[in-house]
Amino acid sequence: MLIYSSNVGYPRIGEKREWKKALESFWNGQMNEEQFTKTMETIRLDSIRKQVEKGIDLIPIGDFSLYDHVLDTAFMFGYIPERFKQIVNPLEQYFAMARGTNGQHALEMTKWFNTNYHYIVPEIGQTKPKLVENRLLQEYKLIKETFHIEAKPVLLGPITFLLLSKQYDRNEWRKHLAHLVPVYVELLKQLGEAGVSFVQMDEPILVQNIDDDIINAFHHVYNVFHRDIPNINIILQTYFASVSHYREVVALPVAGIGLDFVHDDGENMEVINTYGFPKDKILVAGIVDGRNVWKSSLVQKAKLLHHLAGVSEQLIIQPSCSLIHVPVTTKHEHTLPTELASTLSFADEKLDEIRMLTEHMKGNVTIDELIKYDEQTTVYFSKFRQSKQTDDITTVPLNRTSYSERQKAQRAHLQLPLFPTTTIGSFPQTSDVRQARMKWKKGEWNDNQYKSFIKKEIAKWIDIQEQLRLDVLVHGEFERTDMVEFFGEKLQGMACTTNGWVQSYGSRCVRPPIIFGDIAHLHPMTVGETVYAQSLTNKPVKGMLTGPVTILNWSFVRNDISRKQVLMQLALAIREEVLLLEKEGIRIIQVDEPALREGLPLKKEKHASYWEDAVIAFRITTSSVKKETQIHTHMCYSQFEHMMHVIDELDADVISIESSRSHGELVSVFETYEYEKGIGLGVYDIHSPRIPTKEELSEQIERALRVLRPEQFWVNPDCGLKTRKEEETIAALQVMVEAAREYRERLLAYGGMKSWK
Repeated sequence: MLIYSSNVGYPRIGEKREWKKALESFWNGQMNEEQFTKTMETIRLDSIRKQVEKGIDLIPIGDFSLYDHVLDTAFMFGYIPERFKQIVNPLEQYFAMARGTNGQHALEMTKWFNTNYHYIVPEIGQTKPKLVENRLLQEYKLIKETFHIEAKPVLLGPITFLLLSKQYDRNEWRKHLAHLVPVYVELLKQLGEAGVSFVQMDEPILVQNIDDDIINAFHHVYNVFHRDIPNINIILQTYFASVSHYREVVALPVAGIGLDFVHDDGENMEVINTYGFPKDKILVAGIVDGRNVWKSSLVQKAKLLHHLAGVSEQLIIQPSCSLIHVPVTTKHEHTLPTELASTLSFADEKLDEIRMLTEHMKGNVTIDELIKYDEQTTVYFSKFRQSKQTDDITTVPLNRTSYSERQKAQRAHLQLPLFPTTTIGSFPQTSDVRQARMKWKKGEWNDNQYKSFIKKEIAKWIDIQEQLRLDVLVHGEFERTDMVEFFGEKLQGMACTTNGWVQSYGSRCVRPPIIFGDIAHLHPMTVGETVYAQSLTNKPVKGMLTGPVTILNWSFVRNDISRKQVLMQLALAIREEVLLLEKEGIRIIQVDEPALREGLPLKKEKHASYWEDAVIAFRITTSSVKKETQIHTHMCYSQFEHMMHVIDELDADVISIESSRSHGELVSVFETYEYEKGIGLGVYDIHSPRIPTKEELSEQIERALRVLRPEQFWVNPDCGLKTRKEEETIAALQVMVEAAREYRERLLAYGGMKSWK
């Protein structure tokens, strides 16, 4: 029987975020292009070396990226928007597409399926694709020469790539596909001529609800690949859920089919048991969880593999998806409780699990060895079984008074002008802020020294906001490393790592907390800083909280307990903080849910249940406040057009949406959906260092007011400003406030307030 071990993709950030540091040094001019290129090559080769040492048979190449793998694909095939074509230097052009320039806005960014990874959305337009540079071929030759191995190139498949792109008529997508396929053929032929045996073609679009037209396109494209590149074994890789149209997919003329046996809800195994698996194909089994950090139960995985071995005589054993969704290694985790640390498995440890399972299937590792590996996790999980019930949610209000009644009370209470200006919550985390936090954590500063520093930062930025003439202020979140990690450090039942970094977008990395038991509110978490900030100004200061759905979706949750029960426990815990803030006189409380849509199942038939739980959790968190208290929420890049009814059901008084890169498209949603409550459509992109012009922001405001009433509209950036420099932040906010005030005065001059008053 043929049995191989494989990996789908490896984290690109380095064990201690060397990748992030190199990127930011290059962007800041502290590293030249040659130094940057050499540093990135070192990081890339180190990741390959580790996988070689782990004994993985099929090691992926092409998964490493300088920013994003979808952007890499677009760049390699020449999908360069016209606004960037005047940039001669390829590296400068690449980063301009990702981050924008002073003259041009960046490409849109959105979530990669139902993960917290953000990809850059390619713009197709009328571009005819071409193979600009076969970077996979270059990498294959380098890896072969360096390590004397036959690596496995990884490439985003043409149909998924095209369906994730934008700026073209969707009715003509087959025409664009016809242009794209020959370019893929050219690339694959070059790989074949160089001796490549296996190519992993990622087509995760196959796990979504797709129509017959898309399935027919798969048959056409992969028949072309089979006909024109007969010497390459294509592994058609899916992940994140069960594959749709199973029988049609396994009939495609490819060497292997990659299936996710972790996040498929048992559906992939069900269809295999029902319809079997082709004898002439390799079953590529994703059985180690690529999206969570708990050790696998190797005994259970071995049982699954033995069953699959009875279905297919050719088996490849690998993670369920790319390991970019988990931290790199547990070896630097020295602050977690020993019992908890012993149950964790990050990317490197998951590859050890893959190797052990592969060797077991070859007869080289006994079942007793697998049982011994499982023991620590089994004991720990039994010790921390969930015990706290959430029956008390039945006594928590889920409804507030009507929005119109609340609106009147809030107007009288807050006295805000037309087009109130505000920010999303965070201000720049400068090197001074980071160093102060490090000194405190290392014990070089005591609590009083650190609190004094935080107060000075809050006072400084309250003063800056006053000078900028913002209408609703924030305290700046200088005490917070991350919007979820901060709460993970303070809630019962959660733990935070030291080096458990995961890439979110670009150089932005986060450390998702680990939920290991019952969640409970222990003590005030945000009240001190918020109340202090409010004491410095007569303008309202928003209390800033992270919502229960986002904490759940941006944490690593025990895989043996109910996510719904964890969600409701989180809702009750954050509710207590909301009420504490209100009790202390905070008049505006923002409960951010940037990950609301992110957790949405990829199958439409599972959407209703998810939305119901999400809405209930948010309303548990926010519905106990008085009508005068204004509840805000914020959401990040997503496809909002299909979820406006859910946003409405949350019943927040004001929502801000991260939309500047696709502002016009989102505004068009309100042409058909009548939304009554307050809304801020982010008027400028905080992920780009460029300073917007007043004309640009005025255009954004005017475009929104074609479909929204003036009294609804708030003016704000599209996300938090934590990652920006101080001078960029102040300059951009100055322009934003001027644009809002100018537009406010213009409307007042023409009597635009009549309907509002």
